[in-house]
Amino acid sequence: MSKSVRIATAASFLLATAAPAAAPQFDTPAKYAYLIDVSSGATLYEKNSDARMPPASMAKMMTTDVAFELIDSGKLAPSKMCTVRPETWQKWHGPQAGSTMFLSPNEQVSVENLLKGIVTLSGNDASVVLAECIAGTEQAFTDSMNSLGKKIGLTNSHFGTANGWPDNGVTYVSARDLATLARYEIENHYKLYKQFYSLPSFTWGKTLGSGADITQQNRNPILGVVPGADGLKTGHTDEAGYGFTGSAEQNGRRLIMVVAGLDSWNARVTESKRLMEWGFNAWQAKPLFQAGAKVGTAKVQLGSSSEVSLVAPRNLAVTVPAGLVSGGATSMKIRYQGPVAAPIKKGDHVADLVITTGDTPPQVVPLVAGEDVGQAGFFGRIWLGFKQLFGMA
Repeated sequence: MSKSVRIATAASFLLATAAPAAAPQFDTPAKYAYLIDVSSGATLYEKNSDARMPPASMAKMMTTDVAFELIDSGKLAPSKMCTVRPETWQKWHGPQAGSTMFLSPNEQVSVENLLKGIVTLSGNDASVVLAECIAGTEQAFTDSMNSLGKKIGLTNSHFGTANGWPDNGVTYVSARDLATLARYEIENHYKLYKQFYSLPSFTWGKTLGSGADITQQNRNPILGVVPGADGLKTGHTDEAGYGFTGSAEQNGRRLIMVVAGLDSWNARVTESKRLMEWGFNAWQAKPLFQAGAKVGTAKVQLGSSSEVSLVAPRNLAVTVPAGLVSGGATSMKIRYQGPVAAPIKKGDHVADLVITTGDTPPQVVPLVAGEDVGQAGFFGRIWLGFKQLFGMA
């Protein structure tokens, strides 16, 4: 039976001098909060991070990501034209419908422009029109949202609408899941992420009477305020309060943050900026391994080789308190379910590096196979069985 195996690496990493590293302190009036350093996998701050909460418009990140998956797989063209059904327009226009792209009944709108309307303007109308265009009905589209959520690894989320509108608790998320979703979107659809999430404003629709163009600003409270900010999505309903899932990258470090359950627009602006700036200023990254560097090995079951090398898939770092002039040893262990069953492809995620520094939470980063390992041939399997029978393996 496969079991979790921990193997201490030969590598050890020392910060200068001797006292244990203490995690910097932070507090926020947000009911829910979460901050991770994507570069190292470190959780820098969390508050009720696994509690269920209504996402409001932050659910639109999943709507967007379903479209991104289809676009990057060649199944959906950004130029595809979608029709605004009169029934959809009737439901999602006017003050009672919340944020809007100001679409018109029977209007033809491209997928690309609908995505801009969703991300930049938080259009409830745009979200439903896109959902219907892709899947036929909004309900069928939410099936795709939930399927993708399982694929991504969201463990405490469910989507019942394409725009996060209150639905008596059918739709819920956790702060940790929102950060996981944001990270997946950035890492797996980076080109589309950069194309859509950083727009400072978008113009669509006409005013009544004069017919003037309607330009709305991106609601992202850190865009253009925190250096390197490039996403993601705000949310607000009476039920959910004010929330924001955001990301920024500075000097190769990318942070993803979530705050939710705040009581005002201004509180969202203040707390989003505070948390992100604290993440960059109170913490620093220390390099561990360059991309492609061998970190260790893992045992292989019934393979053409008895072990596989474990390498860093990217530059790996550990996040420690900033300006640290005293610190203790950073311990590192390789963890994997093993032995790993062959065949194994080069680049497969087969293990994790668990890094512990002082009193900060463990940081977990992936390790991948450094080479292909095929299955053992017929005689090879006999020989391996013989060795295991007589305790030679």
